[in-house]
Amino acid sequence: MRPPILITLFLFSGLVLAEPPSDRPPDLKPVPDGAPGPDDVPAVTIKPGNQGRVIEYRANGKLYMLKVIPKVGKPYYLIDGKGDGQFARQDSLDSGMRPPMWVVKEF
Repeated sequence: MRPPILITLFLFSGLVLAEPPSDRPPDLKPVPDGAPGPDDVPAVTIKPGNQGRVIEYRANGKLYMLKVIPKVGKPYYLIDGKGDGQFARQDSLDSGMRPPMWVVKEF
């Protein structure tokens, strides 16, 4: 009796996808220990004000997004999309893209 084709393909697919062992250790970053240094700035900074709050988001020390939360009104975002320091207002971070959610086939 011959084994089904799917079982045979499944067994041989593991041989094809397996990576050869490498002599190089994985790239692991050391975990810093001790107190934070002066260069360790938080990625998020909250600044309270009289009219509301401003939350600053930074990556690699560069400001890329602000979330403005006024005392009266809806919060909005100021985003530097190109990295040139010009911020554009955006009322929400929702892109509006909705993937289809219907069932194609059930097994």
